Amino acid sequence: MSTPETTVDAVRTQIGALVTEASNPNYPDLAALSTQELVTAMNGEDALVPAAIAGAQHTIAAIIDEIAARMSRGGRLIYVGAGTPGRMGILDASECPPTFGTDPSLVVGVIAGGQAAVDQAVENAEDSEEAGAADMAALAIGPNDSVVGIAASGRTPYVIAAVKAARAAGAYAVGFACNNNSPLGAAADTALEIELGPEFLSGSTRLKSGTCQKLVLNMISTITMVRLGKTYKNVMVDLRATNAKLHARSERTLMRVTGADAATAKAALTAAGGHVKSAILSILTGLDAAAAAELLEQNGGFLQAAIDAGSPGTAGGNS
Repeated sequence: MSTPETTVDAVRTQIGALVTEASNPNYPDLAALSTQELVTAMNGEDALVPAAIAGAQHTIAAIIDEIAARMSRGGRLIYVGAGTPGRMGILDASECPPTFGTDPSLVVGVIAGGQAAVDQAVENAEDSEEAGAADMAALAIGPNDSVVGIAASGRTPYVIAAVKAARAAGAYAVGFACNNNSPLGAAADTALEIELGPEFLSGSTRLKSGTCQKLVLNMISTITMVRLGKTYKNVMVDLRATNAKLHARSERTLMRVTGADAATAKAALTAAGGHVKSAILSILTGLDAAAAAELLEQNGGFLQAAIDAGSPGTAGGNS
């Protein structure tokens, strides 16, 4: 049985080979630089992230298609991480209900250590394989679900265990790391490994690695929702108006999409109970709010399909 000392020795050896833990040779002494030089240097490092992601575009697209296919069958998207990656997953998941009108249970962020770890580190949480497996069991992961395990190092025991448990339950498992040939990638159905070079501040993977995670999760959730019919043209039509800004945005969306004036948009939105899609369909087809909602349901929530079905004579002009 390993002692804490031998475990630390093994981890030290393991992380010593990771790009994410390497010292950045371009900036050997940060304190020796002026503030302006530091800002310029850090911005330059951040600018490397999109180009690195571009090299993984085909993998990301394939991941999204698989997630969307499973979600169309009733599955969920689950993000799993420890520390910064866990917080990135929770952030992306929490934005889906107001942006796309999804139920909070549809896109879920899970972090090692639970809710307390969102605000501050929870000691040893990322080292618990048992907790990773248990958290997946608590969600009753199944074949229609997709689990994206996120770890900059690609070696976090909690995340690897969660991915293995999800895969064993028949879910689609993705291992998203910022080191190539990672244990996390090897544990998953699909490895998404995007190397970014050493961090500006050595080992601080909340920097370039965190930025990479944010950008990629934006892609995964947003494009998945496009595939699921949660958007129309390039606007949000399934958003939930929970505050004054979102109410105003809903009205502006109706005006932009349909060409209606403010009064017409407001009336249609009120009649539709605040449901933007139904209000758009009502204005474009002349259907009342109830009939528009029923037609949307018949077309799986896809607005363009409902417009085509409700007004075939003018559908070409709205395609």
